[in-house]
Amino acid sequence: MHELSICQGIVAEVERIARQHDATVASITLKIGPLSGVEAKQLEQVYPLAVAGTVLNRARLVIDVVPIRVRCRTCLEESAAAPNRMVCAHCGDWHTEIVSGDELLLASVELDRLCVETAAAV
Repeated sequence: MHELSICQGIVAEVERIARQHDATVASITLKIGPLSGVEAKQLEQVYPLAVAGTVLNRARLVIDVVPIRVRCRTCLEESAAAPNRMVCAHCGDWHTEIVSGDELLLASVELDRLCVETAAAV
């Protein structure tokens, strides 16, 4: 299951961001397309393992599934498509290119600033 190693890579990057801002992580949002090769459900299942003992241990994982969209090279229109039927919905041509649906993106990271109180000497 490669989702664990993918999740660990995402966690490492988010930890770097959190350290850079001296913060903990409240949530992360991923955008995953059906053609990305990553199963969103499996990623959700391994997420608790990947964040254990990190600054993300309480962070909420949000996954936005990005629909497949194609642009027709013939009529230049953009339309929705299915993984097994990537034809133009306007003219029916199969000469299309993927516009979205193949991505795995770290879309956002919500940070909580660490608050350190200092005691004044009296």
